[in-house]
Amino acid sequence: MTASSLLGDIADVGRDRSRGGYSRHGFDSAELSLREWFVAEAVDRGLDVTCDRNGNLWAWWGPPGPDAIITGSHLDSVPGGGAFDGPLGVVSALAAVDAMRAKGFKPSKPFAIVVFAEEEGGRFGVACLGSRLMSGAIDPSVALNLRDPDGVSFAEAVSAAGLDPARMGRDAEALANIGCFIELHVEQGRGLIDLGVPVGVASSILAHGRWRFSFTGEGNHAGATPIDDRRDPMLPASQLVLAARAAASGVDGARATIGRIQPIPGGTNVIASTVDVWLDARAATDEVTRNVVAEIKAAGLSAAEDEGCSLTVTEESYGDTVIFDPALRDRLAEQLGGVPALQTGAGHDAGILAAHVPTAMLFVRNPTGVSHAPAEHAEPDDCEAGVAALATVLEHHLST
Repeated sequence: MTASSLLGDIADVGRDRSRGGYSRHGFDSAELSLREWFVAEAVDRGLDVTCDRNGNLWAWWGPPGPDAIITGSHLDSVPGGGAFDGPLGVVSALAAVDAMRAKGFKPSKPFAIVVFAEEEGGRFGVACLGSRLMSGAIDPSVALNLRDPDGVSFAEAVSAAGLDPARMGRDAEALANIGCFIELHVEQGRGLIDLGVPVGVASSILAHGRWRFSFTGEGNHAGATPIDDRRDPMLPASQLVLAARAAASGVDGARATIGRIQPIPGGTNVIASTVDVWLDARAATDEVTRNVVAEIKAAGLSAAEDEGCSLTVTEESYGDTVIFDPALRDRLAEQLGGVPALQTGAGHDAGILAAHVPTAMLFVRNPTGVSHAPAEHAEPDDCEAGVAALATVLEHHLST
């Protein structure tokens, strides 16, 4: 089957009627349906499917073992996300197996497709939970106590899905089996469309993280409280949005985004008592990223003081700059005829695993340049070019 036809099979799962696009979050009903779909597709291809202690699905072509070649991605999305971010890597892996089998190819090394759990952090706030837990990048006690907007803990969600929270954490055996990990992903930007080529490889990932700024003031009545008597946390929260733009604009290549604001209690005629603001910040290096965040934090503290409010800043997740394995990257580019290497500002499971095993990424052209939104796109011909590229590099690695 083609990647486009496989994407069509899941096109109605998790549609978000209010935001547009898709909302498929870790261990919610939509994501669980997609996990069931993946298992069925893998079994239909004669692959042996297992679920590891951290909720990641593994579909093995042949017996598991050391020095395995692994590909795959994720099936969850951001709120109102596009159809390609994550699922394209999964369906392309299935289609690559079909393409290799059609040629009569049989791997001489262990091979698996992996579907990582809660990559986007759209439900529990921390990205790449499945790969972070497996690699030991997050303490399981911290992960299990994360809560979604409805107050459901990660521990409760995985328990409801049939997993044992007590077993979650670093999985040395799974890591030891990975010889290399190659993730295919729709490009999140305009690099390939501007270069006029359908497929590229990743060179690096910007240092990036998420921070929660909690401004606390005094909740009160919107009509009965004079302006001069207010300690309204919405004012410093709103100034933080401008401060983030200003801080990032002053640093070449930096990004700072306020994508979520939550006033409490959230009434139209109520002065909020607390306003939580989430910052996503990214730059080329750890030092530059942290300097940008420090500038934003200083502006937030000043704005809070001016309004008689307090501010608490919590780092919810962070990933340093990732340089993908140069030898593996160059080998993939050569095997594909000299395709370009592109830096990315987006985080991935491949970036988490890069600290432990050789990892690489393939990008498929996105003509809109838009990601994490309904306009994200890849043309069917480019999707098939991505499948062909993935099958080519997998064959090389599975034959030697």
